[in-house]
Amino acid sequence: MASMREIKRRKTSIQSTAQTTKAMKLVSTVKFQKARVKAETTKPYFDKMYDTVSSILSKSGNIHHRYLMQGESEKKAVIVITSNRGLAGGYNSNVEKAVTGAGFNPADVQLYTAGRKGRDSLVKKGYVLAKDYGEVIEAPTYRAAMDIGRDVLEAFTSGEVGEIWMAYTVFKNTITHIPKMIRLLPVAIPEAEASDENKGNPLLLMNFEPEPEEVLDAVIPKYINSLIYGAMMNAVASENGARMTAMDNATSNAEEMIEDLTLSYNRARQGAITQEITEIVSGAEALK
Repeated sequence: MASMREIKRRKTSIQSTAQTTKAMKLVSTVKFQKARVKAETTKPYFDKMYDTVSSILSKSGNIHHRYLMQGESEKKAVIVITSNRGLAGGYNSNVEKAVTGAGFNPADVQLYTAGRKGRDSLVKKGYVLAKDYGEVIEAPTYRAAMDIGRDVLEAFTSGEVGEIWMAYTVFKNTITHIPKMIRLLPVAIPEAEASDENKGNPLLLMNFEPEPEEVLDAVIPKYINSLIYGAMMNAVASENGARMTAMDNATSNAEEMIEDLTLSYNRARQGAITQEITEIVSGAEALK
């Protein structure tokens, strides 16, 4: 059995850790509330943007455009959105698994990273870092999303990469965060769903003014930028939700360990007192 001094020293250490995790939980809770509000208020816009572009493409007929066609290069640009800090459970590792589990050859992947954790981990696995955007994930802005979108679109249009993908975490609620890997370019043209009213009737094609190429040149970059910004907002809310949950679990575990150590300390203390009493009584009996 450990000595009373060892138990007390361990208990003090765990109490200090519990204070730290409790403070981190409070900080994460405040950040999470703000990030959740932003993610929820911006979600309708980005959902509508996605639905609108999908509707336009589904009614565009056979349009040959650079953003709709597979590039000749085998390389792929992957935008990876993680956090700059750990202690968030499996948040960062889940995004990393989404990238590594996509089946891409690391030598054919160019990373565009927002968040140090994903960058460092994937580079160690042999993935090539094309550009890192530093601290943008700390306070995401649409301007930052435009910068990322501009860089990956330049790589795509120049033929440096043939596809653009994005790995991030979808925020559902406080405890549910879903890692996701989606393709941004070339844009997949969705198949139009025929309703009961339109069965047997030809699909009305979209009329473009000016030419379709000019419209898509203007719309698709905005579409890409919107998806990137929406992904960053989802990622920040997911990160703080995951860290809040992780720190809450850590604090609960620390409190349980403190209770067990307190019980062990009391037992050891009681044993020491009993031993002292036994020795005193034995000594008194020996003097008779």
